[in-house]
Amino acid sequence: MLHTSPDRKQYGFRPTRQEMALVGITMLWGASFLITQTGMQYSGPLFFVGVRFLTAGAITLALFLKTMRDVTRRELIAGAAIGLSICLGCGLQSYGLQTITSSQSAFLTALYVPIVPLMQWFVLRKAPHVMTWVGIGLAFTGLMLLAGPGAHHIGPGRGEIATLLGTVAMAAEIILIGRFATQVDSRRVTVVQLLCAGLFSLLFMPLTGEAVPSCTPVWAACAIGLGVASVIIQLTMNWAQKVVSPTRATIIYAGEPVWGGIVGRLAGDSLPSLALLGGAFIIAGVVASEWRPKFASMPGRRSKARSDVAI
Repeated sequence: MLHTSPDRKQYGFRPTRQEMALVGITMLWGASFLITQTGMQYSGPLFFVGVRFLTAGAITLALFLKTMRDVTRRELIAGAAIGLSICLGCGLQSYGLQTITSSQSAFLTALYVPIVPLMQWFVLRKAPHVMTWVGIGLAFTGLMLLAGPGAHHIGPGRGEIATLLGTVAMAAEIILIGRFATQVDSRRVTVVQLLCAGLFSLLFMPLTGEAVPSCTPVWAACAIGLGVASVIIQLTMNWAQKVVSPTRATIIYAGEPVWGGIVGRLAGDSLPSLALLGGAFIIAGVVASEWRPKFASMPGRRSKARSDVAI
């Protein structure tokens, strides 16, 4: 879980070690799309996601074993709900990576940032900030360029649709975390949500007809490696965002699809110029959604930072 912290009063132009750490995990995060796509060549999406998050859950359980003795019923319910959204989000994303490139998946997944305030508006009746609307407009334009007809060779299809549905599930995950954040212990909920995400994925396999793949070193290395990476990303975010402001963190995280695109390009992805332009619009939308300039502030309203989630 990613926890935002109050803005620091002053920042130098030289990045701090916490900011450099966030850049590092953002690069790792971006590379995860290609790793997942590689794993999808040897495993079905649900089994892959199941192994990934059971690995992450087992590691966090070992780290926070003592505090798990005090787990409450509310924390179990919250963790199960969040775990289900993680299962759906990552499962659909992995399914999409069977037919679209890792670069496309990275850009489409970044849409969760402008989707979150829209869902908050519909579910919690919290009207989005004016800059959020600007970000949504930019992101929607980017989506049309990235996934629209002619943007790439295969055209809009099940891969894009599955990834977008997964992005909505990830946005729901963020809202659920925000809903329970002040009522639960974050360490215990993190353990429960990771374990539930893995268990739900395995339980859904019979419903989709997915079979257990033959054991190969490639999918095992990808799934277990991403499980370990998930824990590293999580712990680094929790540590770094004690001093890094939400605004700076958001700008750093906006580089995730960029790193995903770079890694994908090095691996042979080839996106046409129209799709690359769409990706640029999506990144601009992500940054704009979290930007709160003074001229856009509404009288009598104070901007409130949103908590994100990382997997």
